[in-house]
Amino acid sequence: MTTIGQWRLRAAFAARLSRMYGREVPAYTTLVDVSREVNEDVLRARGADAERLGSIRRVTAERHGAIRVGTPGELRQVARVFGALGMRPVGFYDLRDTAAGALPVVSTAFRPVAEEELARNPFRVFTSMLTVADPRFFDADLRARLTAFLAGRELFAPELLALADRAEAEWELPAADAERFLDLAVRSFELSAEPIDRDWYATLERVSPVAADIGGVRSTHLNHLTPRVLDIDELYRRMTARGVEMIDTIQGPPRWEGPDVLLRQTSFRALAEPRAMRAADGTVTRGALRVRFGEVEARGIALTREGRALYDRMLDLVDERAAHRSAADRGDIARAVWAEHLPVTEQGLVEQGLGFCTYHVAPGRPRGGRPPAEAGALLRDGWVRAEPIVYEDFLPRSAAGIFHSNLSGAGSRDSAQGAAAYDAGRLSAAMDREVLDPFALYERQRERSLARVALALRLDAVPQ
Repeated sequence: MTTIGQWRLRAAFAARLSRMYGREVPAYTTLVDVSREVNEDVLRARGADAERLGSIRRVTAERHGAIRVGTPGELRQVARVFGALGMRPVGFYDLRDTAAGALPVVSTAFRPVAEEELARNPFRVFTSMLTVADPRFFDADLRARLTAFLAGRELFAPELLALADRAEAEWELPAADAERFLDLAVRSFELSAEPIDRDWYATLERVSPVAADIGGVRSTHLNHLTPRVLDIDELYRRMTARGVEMIDTIQGPPRWEGPDVLLRQTSFRALAEPRAMRAADGTVTRGALRVRFGEVEARGIALTREGRALYDRMLDLVDERAAHRSAADRGDIARAVWAEHLPVTEQGLVEQGLGFCTYHVAPGRPRGGRPPAEAGALLRDGWVRAEPIVYEDFLPRSAAGIFHSNLSGAGSRDSAQGAAAYDAGRLSAAMDREVLDPFALYERQRERSLARVALALRLDAVPQ
């Protein structure tokens, strides 16, 4: 009997989701085509150096999606579906109080965590949950109405959840069951044609367009699907040249002369999509909503806890210096701040404890003599080489910036109210599975590589 393992399920799901989203949002297909063209051009120009953060096969196939759910119960079901694909919840992102503005959601990202699984297919889904319990956004009356509405809908068919549980438990599915699982899973994230209650949607939209997109409809859907590109600035230029309206900025670190770090993102603007709207008297008319867009990303080196703290301080410094300057000046200010505070090489990042890498015994290492028992010395003396660890996760400020750049309204928030407590522990309890710490995953990956080096060089251990 032919069976389909989790990583092949994951790869097939990502590919089918991409085809579905291309049918629903044709501009996404343009985005994918331009991304592929840019990647091919960068590979021709830079050769093997273009693949330092992942093979071109991986980069070209890479996608991350974004979805939104309303309740802890719905989040738990999402976790079961993605668990079938070998994807674990990693990281906690609170978007309610970011610099870009307030959004009534907290998020995690489902992704593979093992190195070999990431190499096979690194599909990720950034998943946001509505913070219904936060009184700054929802007063008691609206909270009760919203809770009742969400309790009355079903996002995922029981058959899909049963197949998901089996795939997670057994790490595979028979081919026929795998086909059924994929069909049901993709359908779960299609845009529904069911008419939307116009008044209810408008009520939630006054709080936030994101709240309306989550709680104003009886289904969920894919909000965006993101290819990875090796030169996001060139992609932005080419998309604009094709007449596609892009958001105003590229979110995240600036383009500068040093190594790419963390994550840069941009998107084309959310499109006005026709939707059926039901009035209070039951009549159905055609309307339009702007909730889905096409995002693209460029990934860099994962930063350590110290590196990430420095990144956050640099952002604050850029904000301070750019406060009374034009928006056009911000990029130059950011580049100057980066040059002041970050080393201009990958090795400098590693040596200063700012960037994550894996260590590998160098083919041309010294012959004879005793190798030093410390990672930095092994690197400097040519015993080992370092390979950067690609950043697999997200940035709350950048995610919020993308969200806000594609919203049709600012929404509202009662700042006199106290914020409801949401954290990684609360999401873990909701899903009955731990939200993993991304830093711990990168640290583990680095430590495993050092253990392999120690074994190969016959050292007791190699401290960082």
